[in-house]
Amino acid sequence: MIIFFLVAQNLKGRSGQKPLIQTMLLSPAAERSQDGLLSVLWELLEDRSHRELFGLELGSGTGQHVVHFAQGMPFVRWQPSDVKEEARSSIKAYIEATKAKTVLEPVYLDASQTWEKWAGLPQSSCDIIIAINLLQYSPFRTAEGVFKGSGQVLKQNGLLMTYGPYAINGTITPTCNEQLDHTLRQMNPDWGLPDIDVLRQLAFSNGMRMERMIEMPESNKCLVFRKL
Repeated sequence: MIIFFLVAQNLKGRSGQKPLIQTMLLSPAAERSQDGLLSVLWELLEDRSHRELFGLELGSGTGQHVVHFAQGMPFVRWQPSDVKEEARSSIKAYIEATKAKTVLEPVYLDASQTWEKWAGLPQSSCDIIIAINLLQYSPFRTAEGVFKGSGQVLKQNGLLMTYGPYAINGTITPTCNEQLDHTLRQMNPDWGLPDIDVLRQLAFSNGMRMERMIEMPESNKCLVFRKL
């Protein structure tokens, strides 16, 4: 994934000091996928749009997605998160640049840890949790953590949506996804495309069920799991 670095200089420093400079990261892949993902989220949450919802994004990365979703769905209050400091700095810069009023300050959250360490989020506090291209770039323990944690912090009937390319019954198609899986495993042997059937079992083990698989551009899918 190619990431360019931009600098946001419109952030005000304290009186008598130079303006703060924060780095905004730009992911072309995030730019391409954000409208399609927003459409899916709208479809999933439209029947709840009459009230304020709370959404958690795991592995927010650059921050492009969460501010885009905030602009398109003002009824959702978003909590972005990431383990990397440079990502959290970028998210802050996007929040400032877009004046997104429904996006909270990004927090450190390692999804592989137990839910009690998920930035202080209470049980049954989230209407929706999203993980975009997180499971592919993480070891399996992160996938386990995502489903165990989501099973705790989602409200009843709350949704977990994951996005990216996947294997199905141990098979990866098309060729571009095979190549991606190979590249990821070269970068880190613990990374790679997760198998949908394994994720379905993880969901079931944590009080959720997979209820939708939505085909997306560039051989990606959205998987939607509901807390029972």
